Amino acid sequence: MIKKPTVLVVGTGFAGQGHTDAFRNVGAEVIGMVGRTESVLKEVAAKKGIPYTGTDWEKALKDCQPDIVSIATPGGAHYAAIVPAIKQGCHVFCDKPLTDEGASARELYELAQQYKVKTAFASSFRYMPHVQHARRLVAEGAIGEPLEVECISHFNLERDIPFGWSHRKEAGGGRLNNNFTHKISIVTSVIGEEILSIAGEVRDDMGCAPIVKGVHNFKTRRKHIPKDLNDPALEWGESNVEWTYTVMAQLKSALATKPVSALFKHGGLNPRFNEDHIVFYGSEGAIYIKGHYGSGPLYVWGEDKSWEELPLPEDIQASLPDVEGDTERNWEALAREFVKDIKGEAFAPYQSFREGSLYQELIDLIRKNDSWTDVRHLQDQAT
Repeated sequence: MIKKPTVLVVGTGFAGQGHTDAFRNVGAEVIGMVGRTESVLKEVAAKKGIPYTGTDWEKALKDCQPDIVSIATPGGAHYAAIVPAIKQGCHVFCDKPLTDEGASARELYELAQQYKVKTAFASSFRYMPHVQHARRLVAEGAIGEPLEVECISHFNLERDIPFGWSHRKEAGGGRLNNNFTHKISIVTSVIGEEILSIAGEVRDDMGCAPIVKGVHNFKTRRKHIPKDLNDPALEWGESNVEWTYTVMAQLKSALATKPVSALFKHGGLNPRFNEDHIVFYGSEGAIYIKGHYGSGPLYVWGEDKSWEELPLPEDIQASLPDVEGDTERNWEALAREFVKDIKGEAFAPYQSFREGSLYQELIDLIRKNDSWTDVRHLQDQAT
């Protein structure tokens, strides 16, 4: 049993700082941080009061000998950081996506099993309070037998956000890696964890983006959009990953006699007209949650054939980490269970590299764009 696990964080941006706070808030000790740019690393470490800094990951592992490593970089850099950490016997907390493709993600999952280390995969918006409420309501029979789920979101992202990891498949970019991972985690948390089948289509609506130096924090990249996009001196980077996707899945549910259908429709660059939402439909009712990740409020359609807003139950409200920001609160909720498990205490089940590798393999299948059936011959026959 480890009384106070030690943590080494890789990544200095929004995620690295968020992971640092999350682990500290659940009783772990953050002893070091690793980053690529020394000046940024020193600044962040000083702000966060982190004693050890370094730009060499494997040296930092040896110097710090952490119990846990927290992976908070873009997905394309995850594999190289995780392999030596697992081989050193560290438990691993990793943000999504696990890697940039399914084969390497599966390799990490199997390597963690081989070395008997614990892993956590942060597709963590399943911890949203209204999602937890929906899970309870479905389990209690509020909608009868689950039949169908609908997840609709339009982000209206600026097309001129600076070129970076989010534009490149090999860097872990794309809306499937950074949106669908959360959506499928939300839906499985409510309906059931077993995914039976999947089909989908992706589209790159971006094309290219301006190359701008000095962007270190993903959350503040909008501030770096060039003022003059027609400047002939401006360099442009090419996108090679999806910004829009449509996915259909079938899930197994202990509460349903047939597979539950799920639709995931996301337009990263498209404007929204009405609220993004998640809806769970059943044989006797429905649950509607406003917001692309279920931020709420939550409504139930029942016997009176009308939508009724339900307040968040007091026990769910009381269980939430006292943190501002949905992303930060969800990281802490996952870190709490992960640290409990490592310390040998009772914990609630959480997602691991098992789900991380599965999701990456699903994303590989969706990106093939081969779910279409050519029906032109049927039209020719009709004429």
